[in-house]
Amino acid sequence: MAVLVGKKAPSFKATAVIDGEFEEDFSLDRYLGKQHVILYFYPRDFTFVCPTEIIAFQDKLAEFEKRGVAIVGASTDSHFSHFAWLNTPRDKGGIAGVTYPLVADPAMTIAKNYDVLGGDFELNENDELTFVGAPEAYRGLFLIDRDGIVRHQLVNDGPLGRNIDEALRMVDALQHVEKYGEVCPANWEEGKEAMNATREGVSDYLARH
Repeated sequence: MAVLVGKKAPSFKATAVIDGEFEEDFSLDRYLGKQHVILYFYPRDFTFVCPTEIIAFQDKLAEFEKRGVAIVGASTDSHFSHFAWLNTPRDKGGIAGVTYPLVADPAMTIAKNYDVLGGDFELNENDELTFVGAPEAYRGLFLIDRDGIVRHQLVNDGPLGRNIDEALRMVDALQHVEKYGEVCPANWEEGKEAMNATREGVSDYLARH
């Protein structure tokens, strides 16, 4: 599994569904210099854990937007599948009402470049191309700063849903570091004390806690 933290987020252009509309050539470049981005991958449309996460991000969308953070979801489904799911009521297993971009990656290249694809193409003994594993993404999440640099990543297996509040906490921590130059200790939350990145600063913090 590639570690992308500290590196430029892989670029892409793809079709996305945004608030019920198709947008071709969607790219994260629109956010450069303007907003932080949380790009997250999920395995499949019309599944079980995935809608709980997608809707949970929507429920917290105002909190992310208040912090200047764009939320972007992606899976290896087509944009037509995204559209159909977005037009399915929630009481029927759908995700109606989700307004942020859902990127379609049916060629699996975006998931592959972010190294969250659950399998890969291989040649068998007859030189026939086969796919080994699952042609879908793990639950990868990437926090990308305004310069397009990945500052945090998390990858879960398919059955393990993510904590959206933790994603929000990581945004707060990154923005605190950017604003004040302090570092955030274990279990730090917005409003709690951070510390100076010096031996003295760490000693003072530990002495008080």
